[in-house]
Amino acid sequence: MTRLTRRTLLAGATATLAAASAQSPIHAAMPPSGKQAPGFYRYKVGNLECTALNDGVLTFPMPDGFVTNVSRERALAAAEAAYMPAGMVRFPFTAQLINTGSKLVLIDTGWGAGVAPMVGLLAANLAAASVDPKSIDVVVMSHLHPDHTGGIRTATGDLMFPHAEIMVPALDWDFWMSDAHMASAPNETMKGYFATTRKLYSGLKDRVTAYQWGQEVAPGVIALDARGHTPGHTAFAMASGASRAFIQSDITVIPELFLLNPDWHVAFDIDPVQAVQTRRKFHDMAAAEKAVVIGYHFPFPAMGHVEKTEQGYRLVPIAWSPVI
Repeated sequence: MTRLTRRTLLAGATATLAAASAQSPIHAAMPPSGKQAPGFYRYKVGNLECTALNDGVLTFPMPDGFVTNVSRERALAAAEAAYMPAGMVRFPFTAQLINTGSKLVLIDTGWGAGVAPMVGLLAANLAAASVDPKSIDVVVMSHLHPDHTGGIRTATGDLMFPHAEIMVPALDWDFWMSDAHMASAPNETMKGYFATTRKLYSGLKDRVTAYQWGQEVAPGVIALDARGHTPGHTAFAMASGASRAFIQSDITVIPELFLLNPDWHVAFDIDPVQAVQTRRKFHDMAAAEKAVVIGYHFPFPAMGHVEKTEQGYRLVPIAWSPVI
């Protein structure tokens, strides 16, 4: 009897390929499409019907200082241990649409058009999910970083969601619209964030509603204090009947790095010490409750459970379901 080893498997595969190449070529009935399927996924939280909407994925060389309190070599080792391409880091983006029964509520809007070919897919995935942007009643921003709020406008500068109330965290609005904070921005990246935010919201002051932590921003959706990533960074609790889920926004970006190592400081955190405190407090609670956690930068469909480990936490993704 032949033993099943790596060598015998490789030898068998080589022989099969050689035999196939000796035969006449066989042409597929249709050419490869070269395109991915639409990125939306529906799920329920009690009577709330929710849709995860993928805005794309960026994969880029990990820059120096991406993790500010550990070496680049150590951060790269963690990325490669998660099977990211060598020297690279992978960033997914996923917004959430909530149908409360009385309102259609979008939490975050993605990058918007024209940033990069692999992102800005929210509009296409809304269309694939048969959702007209004109039907959305409320757009709630978790914070005002460009990857969360850029999709508020179309490529031509028009409002993507023309009939929606636009809700932003009060503390974030005050921060990004402050001339003093803009003047003291510590680097070019932050200066760019200020410029982008102001351009996006130019002329919209009268349409923007500033919300506070603890406020119900939509039926069954409560804004939670998640400060640190930005001054007004907000997470959300969704509740319906006995069911509850948490949208953690950017409390943890890239779980393969910052969930496993919750004390690491990502370069995008404005107050990294506060961000770590928020991260640990939130995920201790989520792990204790065995709650469903939805993360903007989690792998699509961006939801799972969080378990405590010896040094931090790990994400246990929820299995895809064919029924809602």
